[in-house]
Amino acid sequence: MVWQQVYDPFGNPVISTLMAAVPVVVMLASLAFFHIKAHMAALLALASALLIAILAFGMPANMAGSAALFGAANGLLPIGWIVLNIIFLHRLTTENGSFKVLQDSLARITDDRRLQLLLIAFCFGAFFEGAAGFGTPVAVTGAILIGLGFSPLAASGLALIANTAPVAFGALGTPIITLAKVTGLDEMELSMMVGRQLPFFSVLVPFWLIWAFAGWRKMLEIWPAILVAGVSFAVPQFLVSNYHGPMLVDVIAALISMACLTGFLRVWKPATVHTSAALTGRVDTSKIDAEHEQAPTASATFSNEAKPAVMRAWMPWIILTVFVFAWGTQSFKNLFDTRPAIDPATSSAKLDPQGKPMREANPIFAPIVTFTTLHQQVEKVPPVVPAPKTEDAIYKFTWFTATGSGILLSAILGGLLMGYSIPQLVHQYLRTLWVVRYSLITIVAMLALGYLTRYSGLDATMGLAFAATGIFYPMFGTLLGWLGVALTGSDTASNVLFGGLQRVTAEQLGISPVLMAAANSSGGVMGKMVDAQSIVVASTATRWYGHEGEILRYVFFHSIVLAILVGGLVTLQAYVAPFSHMVVGGH
Repeated sequence: MVWQQVYDPFGNPVISTLMAAVPVVVMLASLAFFHIKAHMAALLALASALLIAILAFGMPANMAGSAALFGAANGLLPIGWIVLNIIFLHRLTTENGSFKVLQDSLARITDDRRLQLLLIAFCFGAFFEGAAGFGTPVAVTGAILIGLGFSPLAASGLALIANTAPVAFGALGTPIITLAKVTGLDEMELSMMVGRQLPFFSVLVPFWLIWAFAGWRKMLEIWPAILVAGVSFAVPQFLVSNYHGPMLVDVIAALISMACLTGFLRVWKPATVHTSAALTGRVDTSKIDAEHEQAPTASATFSNEAKPAVMRAWMPWIILTVFVFAWGTQSFKNLFDTRPAIDPATSSAKLDPQGKPMREANPIFAPIVTFTTLHQQVEKVPPVVPAPKTEDAIYKFTWFTATGSGILLSAILGGLLMGYSIPQLVHQYLRTLWVVRYSLITIVAMLALGYLTRYSGLDATMGLAFAATGIFYPMFGTLLGWLGVALTGSDTASNVLFGGLQRVTAEQLGISPVLMAAANSSGGVMGKMVDAQSIVVASTATRWYGHEGEILRYVFFHSIVLAILVGGLVTLQAYVAPFSHMVVGGH
């Protein structure tokens, strides 16, 4: 029996919206004010969402349970699988000392902490966002920053702030490609529109990052380098998104930005070198692990004999980059996840209407699990969608082509080349699993919460509250994207949740649907730094377990202000020339 979502169960939009917001409030309050551990906060939020979905919104209990299980499965794979294996690789490089050599080699480029932050958190992190997404850049850059001597709070918070502008084009353009599918809008037009919003922030975010770390005066001391990093990322981001498409935007922009910044630092040096890794303007009580207390310095130079050691130290991360990039390509996924479709009657290949061979899911590498009590049993209804639409609930267990599997294989290969034996690798993996156990619980619970809010209609109820803002909708629609990512931890998931609503509302208000669908993704990137999933990844990568609330409090201001700035730009693009001339797709 199909269950229709109810968006105003109390007959009062205000009460219904407040009730729908309870799980979000429980999560944020538990972390930020009551200092409850992240895994317990996530479980409490999930429990409150189950009660509200069943008792207040009338969702059948078996459907609510299936929605939570569906989300939990997606939490384990791909997200938890990425976190587990990137921390495994980090432990391998730390245990054998190669990570210390890598830190020294990074410090050789510059011993100025601000410039290290630009190079690693912004440029290097953007590459991993483009290639893999789903927490990989925060995990990698957070681990490197903590190794360079940054405090856990600084490493976590700054990695999260840096991982914003690239997010909409992350994982080879997955958020934009998904947005096009759920809205029915043209993929290239959406890519162009996002590419006319985020480049402004690709220039702003590096300045914001250094200001958040070292303060206004220290930021101005290195403004030429910040400008080089930001502009050399923003220009390719605009060009690729507008003239090629969404898939390679971050990868190309990040590589160009890294090359330009590194080359610039060969001919330009700051007047004063900032060597402190502490956050300026606040009391940073986070402690650095004993193994990281001695930060590397750039005063020493590597001899010719030491250069092979530097290459060996970089080798696991180069292997990781190659594997992650390969695993992110669609052709690689198609190779393993699908197989030629065979007509059982004729034993010949099935052909599509254009005469091309069809492909179907490969049961070995991509078995499909259908949540039968949920699949096409939940129906979204107007005004959230133009016409009633049932929701699918199919889980594709792509165990081999998941990014985490590529990371695991790269870690094993890198470990063997570093001299680890198979028993040693197994031992280190089991130790890593124990270290990240609470983080995995948190990620599973958070994704269960996100999927439950989606299938129960709690997210749509909150979304409709934003949609009732009329002329102010460009601002609030952008903040809706922020809310979606803050809830789900994924710009892709936020686009799935609210993309259709953005189009319908924009059309009703006479605003460009392409503009507002793009705003959902662009506004969502600023929510990336406050979602529980990203915060847990950051705390795990920096080994600062149990301090997720402190990280949240640190980044929340930056997140909401940057989201409002995106909303301001979208408002100008909606109503004010010459910004309105940037809109593609018409009104």
